Amino acid sequence: MNDSIIAVKLSAHWPLDRQNREAINRLVGRSAIPRRTGTDLFAQGDRLTSIFFLLEGWGARYKMLADGRRQIVSLLLPGDLCDPFCFLLHRADHGVAALTPIKVAEVGRGQFEEVALERPEITKAMWINALITASIQREWCVNLGRRTALERLSHLFCELYHRLCKVGMVTDAGFHFPVTQLELADATGLTMVHTNRILQEMRRKGLIELQRRHLIVPDLAALERICAFDPSYLHPAAQEAL
Repeated sequence: MNDSIIAVKLSAHWPLDRQNREAINRLVGRSAIPRRTGTDLFAQGDRLTSIFFLLEGWGARYKMLADGRRQIVSLLLPGDLCDPFCFLLHRADHGVAALTPIKVAEVGRGQFEEVALERPEITKAMWINALITASIQREWCVNLGRRTALERLSHLFCELYHRLCKVGMVTDAGFHFPVTQLELADATGLTMVHTNRILQEMRRKGLIELQRRHLIVPDLAALERICAFDPSYLHPAAQEAL
């Protein structure tokens, strides 16, 4: 049996033997369900009783202001865990939405806790994943607070390139990129007009090729230089430090 993308992702954080990977495969394989674009897995203020694992498609964590403005605070990619420990809090302080048609595994709290108690190696991998998620969030704060518009978009594209490489979803220097310009604007704190202008500039400079929901980075090193990208915050060798 091939490993699920969740098992692949967690094994990259912490060495998991075949039995542990099979336990993950059983956990996420018994309840995979499709969700349509634009639907919420949960909304701000919901009380959570389940954990969601993203098997296919793209999603986003977001916060809504009282006047309806939205800030996307992180992008969720295939293999990501949607806040596995969020049920420890009273209510969700953010929402998670599907940016594309997605397939998720919804795992009840009881099932999750049973696996976490019986298989400490899986729990370690999930905690490392949670720490890396927090590290990415800190970098997004720097993006919004200190980087220029060109640097923001360049940094985001570099991050997505590295994250998708980790689960084998980059081919010929490119990857599926279903994010709309509105969603890019919501993720980088820019207007749609400004986002469009910067994307056109990046195309002219040969930094990216973007068409038909596919993003190609012809020269990753050049794009990384634009924003002084340092992939260490993604902790690619997390398990080697332990």
